[in-house]
Amino acid sequence: MKDPLLIRRVGEKAAEDPSCFNRLHPQIPFAGTASSGQIITFETRDCIDGQMPYGAPADRLAGLDMGQVHPMTGPVEIVGAEPGDALAVTFVDIEPAATGITMVAPGFGFLTDLFHEMAVMHWHLNRDFATVARLPGLRVPMAAFPGSIGVLPGTNLLKDILQREAELAAAGGIVMLPDPQSAVPAHLFGSGGPYRHEALRTIPPREFGGNMDIRALTVGSTLLLPVFTPGAGLWCGDVHYAQGDGEVCGSAIEMAARVTVRCEVRKDAGKAMSGPAIEVRQANQAKRESYAVTGIPVKPSGYVPPHLAYLQSDKVAALANLSEDIGLAARNALIGLIDWMVDRYGLERVDAYMIASAAADLRIAQVVDAPNCLVTAEIPLDIFSRS
Repeated sequence: MKDPLLIRRVGEKAAEDPSCFNRLHPQIPFAGTASSGQIITFETRDCIDGQMPYGAPADRLAGLDMGQVHPMTGPVEIVGAEPGDALAVTFVDIEPAATGITMVAPGFGFLTDLFHEMAVMHWHLNRDFATVARLPGLRVPMAAFPGSIGVLPGTNLLKDILQREAELAAAGGIVMLPDPQSAVPAHLFGSGGPYRHEALRTIPPREFGGNMDIRALTVGSTLLLPVFTPGAGLWCGDVHYAQGDGEVCGSAIEMAARVTVRCEVRKDAGKAMSGPAIEVRQANQAKRESYAVTGIPVKPSGYVPPHLAYLQSDKVAALANLSEDIGLAARNALIGLIDWMVDRYGLERVDAYMIASAAADLRIAQVVDAPNCLVTAEIPLDIFSRS
């Protein structure tokens, strides 16, 4: 067995690091080569490439360069991986940075119409808990995972994605199309780069992985990725110290980290895969007491949920009850949970929103009892220990 492969972080910014990129394209050069079964460690940057260091005030969010979002480490060539195979990525260890951040930015998150002001929550991190100096007693257990991880897209898949996302944008949907501003590496994806009009943004997950934000991808679990290019091109970043299912305010506890994985090529196993899959093997946790709020798709007359605004439908505005709308049900459950935390713990609403993003889970209870599907928003109570 070969020695572990370390893909090191170099330089203060992604633009200075030859092993870092923030756009997705088949032409990204490999940063290293590993064999099937070899251990790989990725040194990663936080999701905004260090633009909000510990203690930075909330108003600094207004100056963020969103072109720098999601600097990824890699990609790594996995010897023997071919299109039609699957790459099995088992998480061996995640070492957190000393600090992390949760952010609320106007126009981003699940409740954009309710939270209009910039806000930040700075966390101290260790391998046990995340804490906030201004909220004594709040402790969120470490449950770290890479928010973004995947392989390189193939040429044909890239073409399909570019076409469908352009069509969605033309129809009024929310899409971040290719943009050369602050693209890394600049010689490929910047304003003069040959692939500047083809380089995918990293915001959404896709068939090859990406910004999936699946908190089950913690140490012990295995992520299965269909391979689209020779060598696969494994990469990761955007590591979360902890996150609730839903990442509702738009960020989890974001941090830099060292992510160690073991990769195995499973021949021909990708042919039947339409996208990533997970073999969940998390360590059993002691049963935790929690509180959950339910939500169904009922709304005030005249209100159009943000996720349906692109329809510009008078009929949607006139309805008080939407049929089987998971998004509206989830929204109502989350608002109810925020209200409960404010009342129970005396929190500011925006702090409750950020805590929900870090620790509360949105779960689908049922989707069959039309018209009202039901979602719960659940939070563990032990994070509010005042001892």
